Amino acid sequence: MRFSNNLWCRTIVAIALVALAGCGRADRPTASTQTRPDLSVPSNRETAQCLADLRQLHVSFQVLPDRETGAGCGLAGTVKLVDIGVPVANLTAVRCGAARAFIGWTRNAVAPAAYQMLGSELARIDSMGSYACRNVVGSARNASRRSGHAIANAIDVGGFVLKDGRRITVLNDWNSSDPQVRQFLQTIRASACKRFGTVLSPNYNAAHRNHLHLEDDRANFCR
Repeated sequence: MRFSNNLWCRTIVAIALVALAGCGRADRPTASTQTRPDLSVPSNRETAQCLADLRQLHVSFQVLPDRETGAGCGLAGTVKLVDIGVPVANLTAVRCGAARAFIGWTRNAVAPAAYQMLGSELARIDSMGSYACRNVVGSARNASRRSGHAIANAIDVGGFVLKDGRRITVLNDWNSSDPQVRQFLQTIRASACKRFGTVLSPNYNAAHRNHLHLEDDRANFCR
């Protein structure tokens, strides 16, 4: 009977040690928990919802195939905007979420502001492109990091053409002597900051002296 009690005690101790060892392993992150998901790639559900939203906005667009174009570069869930109601020059592939934000900004901020502040309807937006497989420019600290343009998640806007013939550019008019023009650019930048995660202007650095950088990320950075 004494042997049975000893055996029972050793068994209990062994079970306890196994349990403690198991707890120790559970506390250490495994390879799967250490690997963070790539938040730069939209899920199929997100893309499908975004495409449905574009159709609801009654814009004309083409869905582009997903493809890798280089290290840290590629297209995923991207579209080419064909007609959003206002012509947009130099715009190629753009991620659907950025396209959706850009359409809302154009329709509900830029066009109304042009008419109300400058007295003329918006005729065209001059972009400086969207997709480009490159790193961040103008920042030594981030020079080795891929730009939002590398995944077509950013749009650079350089100017606006009005139906009365005037052309308003970020380079020439950001500090315009005309207070209405300055107010127009500041107003549409403030509106962009509510629609895009990152908005960079001439207030940020010299690399953005001639355009507004509009990026659909989660940074909540407006400068």
